[in-house]
Amino acid sequence: MQRRAFLHGLVGALLIIPMQAFAKFAALMWNKPAFEATQINEASRKLNIELVAPDRAENGAIVQVQVTSNIPNTESITLLVEHNPTPLIASFVFTNGALPFVITRIKMADTSSIKAVIKAGDQYFTAFKNVEVLENGCG
Repeated sequence: MQRRAFLHGLVGALLIIPMQAFAKFAALMWNKPAFEATQINEASRKLNIELVAPDRAENGAIVQVQVTSNIPNTESITLLVEHNPTPLIASFVFTNGALPFVITRIKMADTSSIKAVIKAGDQYFTAFKNVEVLENGCG
């Protein structure tokens, strides 16, 4: 009878430990506030990606863009501009626990969306910001 009780307890422990580990992992990956948001801008803000750029750029030749990722294990930040002749603007790789923060100046050909793509592990996250360009910067 003791052997049966021991085996029963062992099997129960072996099932509970992976479930607890999965629960901790799911809590890290599940962003409850973002999924509960009712507006797209609110959901974007809660994804832990901060994309800062002007609403209007006087001159598309110099548009300052700042990206901060608060997503655990961020490996890279890539910037794309939809209506540029070459949409891929830059890609930054972070190693050894470097702070995933980028501030740079880019050129924009026309009014367009700036897209920040964050790679964390095997997952990709994005944030968008539309910038109205008043004077062409890629001409």
